[in-house]
Amino acid sequence: MSTFNLIRNPLSNRVEKDVGTAQSIEDRCNNKTYGIIPSAVETLEQQAARCLEQVRSKSTDLEKYIYLSNLRNSNVTLFYRLLMDNFEELVPIVYTPTVGEACVKFSHIYNPANCDGLYISIKDKGNVAKVLDNWPYPDPDITVVTDGSRILGLGDLGINGMGIPIGKLSLYIGAAGINPLRTLPITLDLGTNTPKHLEDPMYIGLRQNRPEDPEFFEFLDEVMDALSAKWPNLIIQHEDFSGVHAFALLDRQRSKYSMFNDDIQGTGAVILSGLINAFRESGVPLKDQKILFLGAGSAGVGVASQIRDHFVHAGNMSLEEATSHFWLVDTKGLITADRGDNLAEHKKKFMRLDNNGKQFKDLESTLEYVKPTCLIGLSTQGGVFTPKIISRMAELNKKPIIFPLSNPLKNSECTFEAAMQNSECRVLFASGTMFPAYTDPATQKTYYPGQGNNMYVFPGIGLGAILAQASSISDDVIYTSSVALANTLTDDEKASNLLYPRLCRIREVSTKIAAEVMKECVKEGVAKNQEVIDLVKEGDDAKLISYVQSKQYNPAY
Repeated sequence: MSTFNLIRNPLSNRVEKDVGTAQSIEDRCNNKTYGIIPSAVETLEQQAARCLEQVRSKSTDLEKYIYLSNLRNSNVTLFYRLLMDNFEELVPIVYTPTVGEACVKFSHIYNPANCDGLYISIKDKGNVAKVLDNWPYPDPDITVVTDGSRILGLGDLGINGMGIPIGKLSLYIGAAGINPLRTLPITLDLGTNTPKHLEDPMYIGLRQNRPEDPEFFEFLDEVMDALSAKWPNLIIQHEDFSGVHAFALLDRQRSKYSMFNDDIQGTGAVILSGLINAFRESGVPLKDQKILFLGAGSAGVGVASQIRDHFVHAGNMSLEEATSHFWLVDTKGLITADRGDNLAEHKKKFMRLDNNGKQFKDLESTLEYVKPTCLIGLSTQGGVFTPKIISRMAELNKKPIIFPLSNPLKNSECTFEAAMQNSECRVLFASGTMFPAYTDPATQKTYYPGQGNNMYVFPGIGLGAILAQASSISDDVIYTSSVALANTLTDDEKASNLLYPRLCRIREVSTKIAAEVMKECVKEGVAKNQEVIDLVKEGDDAKLISYVQSKQYNPAY
């Protein structure tokens, strides 16, 4: 195939043959593209500079997203060079918050010339294995799978949720150096229960309601069986399934496959990491910490479970004692055993038994009852951490811990600016989305928010599991990633009161997390890669880090 045809063929472009203006004159003559490509012979860096200029010329973030999506499909090497060299600037475009808008409008911005991933329909039931056979690239190392039923805080988007696996895998590649040729975005098209999508003439998914649970789980079992049968070493990450389904699938499948759920486990791990550093900075001992959650869906309970594990591990507490440090509030108020409603199973893990018959119907009354040291939001209720709530937290604590974690931006429980203004700049803050720095008008001191984004941990978890060829991913593996992240702070970052490393260090951070994940996999006996097993047993951390680095993708012609 000539380079001219490769330029026109998106499937071929993904195998890194198209270098455009970086082709030498000799290659242009041999490939019969001389005269088709402009005269200049450019470096990859020159091409990336032009692309960055074009990105910056777009008037909206969605336009930037569309441009970068087309670039990824036309020249994968150039796209990832651009992303890695400008990570802090481009991540909010490639992933949150812009990916939320891109998902809502996915059917309208979809480019049929692009080959972004696999769409497996409920109508393929009984034939999923044959659909997998159509994937045109080398055996994947990792896949991100969604059914689009709970995309960020945006609800049931159906097939429009494909933007999430695409964006997530872009971060696996950009942050951890997983080979883009060996990643597989998958959206399971089970229909949607959202009328506006079913009625949208541009909607590109099945126009039907979602199946009942028996058919849903039967189909998901077939998908997982087919994936593991075709690619035995594949790491499978579930993303943005509805809360009840997310927990049920994790419980049902985690012992059988090498899989994890990033909403439940990854979110919990990254938030725990920030909290480990916040606990240290607050000066309040673990035994005196009181954690109040607003939001008790899959993400909320998943985060609470991860933090509770830390209380058990680091605080030498029983599970019951650790649980006593948590209060969860949902749409009906504080979750208690005697509230009178039918609690979902995952909520029962944290229902209070010590409320003496009293019920608290909202966040404000629960806050007064609990007097928490830490307030965490996973409610998708934008602005619900009001100035009054924040001020009260500051009255109760010398250094209040406030983590508004909901995405996208409009759903964040409060802004960094509001948290700083209403806490006398004493708040220990991390959010799920990115906020600008805040400069105190009285002192002119600039403060930088933490962003408890899952991208700090899931790339390292995925890379470590891939290199170890892990047969399963336990809670201890996830916990290990969290502690590893907390331990990556530099002295300068600690001095700046940061809770997370600076994003410009994400590759270094992911490498260290991957190494710790590999060590834990070997410890548990789930690593199948003998080379990794031998390296870990040598006990030379520097050698293990070098091994990880040698396996990482570096975009170059």
